[in-house]
Amino acid sequence: MKVAIVDYNMGNLASVKNAFLKIGAKPEIVKEGEKLKGFDKLILPGVGAFGDAISHLNQYGLIEPILEFAKSGKPLLGICLGMQLLFDKSYEFGEHNGLGLISGEVVPFYKSRFDHRLKVPHMGWNELFVQKETPIFKGLPKAFYLYFVHSFHAVCDEKYVIGKTIYGYEFVSAVQNENVFGLQPHPEKSHENGLKILENFVRL
Repeated sequence: MKVAIVDYNMGNLASVKNAFLKIGAKPEIVKEGEKLKGFDKLILPGVGAFGDAISHLNQYGLIEPILEFAKSGKPLLGICLGMQLLFDKSYEFGEHNGLGLISGEVVPFYKSRFDHRLKVPHMGWNELFVQKETPIFKGLPKAFYLYFVHSFHAVCDEKYVIGKTIYGYEFVSAVQNENVFGLQPHPEKSHENGLKILENFVRL
């Protein structure tokens, strides 16, 4: 089972690769778009700003190969910023178009929507509440903890939502559109629960 981790200079690639090595997978960090079609699974990681990420993907000629991979029906997983890139657009430092693999938008946390000011970024361990049955959560309880670091979150149709989390208010923390999956938290930093998700993904 060949797993490609997309390198576009916006991700913590070493920790993602190490997590897959721990579960016995054979990950490879890939920067050339033409190589992606030779893999069985694709991981789109990401740390940083949405606009910079899309710019880097475009600069390295990775957008079309990623879209083609998704269209092929092979499993694709976006992690953190990588999940946000799956959507139509983001409002982080302006308005930027995303990959459009899942209909929806990425918006900032409402910092003062409630009586107390919400600290941003949302950082640390928090609970993901499973919204519907999905293969990547197989063997996990209906609610479990994962590690988060983010200041923006997705807003989308409920049909795509497989996980939600509460931070001041309820937000979307995991999505699926057929073979395309997205996780706002970092499974590679989430110990046993995160490794279980990655193991389930590899077995798809």
